[in-house]
Amino acid sequence: MFNIEKYDEIKDFLKKTNNNTKIVAISKNHPLESVLQAINYGIHIFGENRVQEAQDKFQNLKKTNSKIQLHLTGPLQTNKVKTAVQLFDVFHTLDREKIAKEFSKHKELLKNKKIFLQINTGKEKTKSGIYPEDTKDFLFFLKNEMKLLICGLMCIPPIDEDPTYHFNKLKILADKNKIEELSIGMSDDYEKAIPFNPAYIRLGTILFGKRI
Repeated sequence: MFNIEKYDEIKDFLKKTNNNTKIVAISKNHPLESVLQAINYGIHIFGENRVQEAQDKFQNLKKTNSKIQLHLTGPLQTNKVKTAVQLFDVFHTLDREKIAKEFSKHKELLKNKKIFLQINTGKEKTKSGIYPEDTKDFLFFLKNEMKLLICGLMCIPPIDEDPTYHFNKLKILADKNKIEELSIGMSDDYEKAIPFNPAYIRLGTILFGKRI
């Protein structure tokens, strides 16, 4: 079940703070019925973590509904890049050279799409992302060698640390590298992300309930 009351509440909160932040409704592990319910409420921005699941749910929907914007918010495998660039509109998790090289093979398909670089602000070994100190060099590689346009930075703060510290760290990195957009804030910490004026907050559980 999609929680339209909660969605409207968060939308109102964003309006009151004069914020242009968009809500990505993370529909991973939730059935097509819940997605259709959200679409019926007028929701058009969705996020999925896996290419196959996104294909199953959204391939036909996107053909019949041009308003739908699909975001990839999970890690991408090299063998899925071609399929992904055909299906998704925004990529939040570019995190390594291998994927960048695959992306660079499909520049024509990426023309009107957005790519965010994932930064591992907590330097967690179990998490994807470029370490903060490597951001400048990696952005140089993406722009000058891969000829990829990076519109923003994304992070997932460590679960046991204050997210504000990590959002601030990401904002400083973005400003330093002249990157305009941030993808920060999830169901548990989106209110702390709002003061940083992110382009997107990624909300799953709070809108769709517990994952199946």
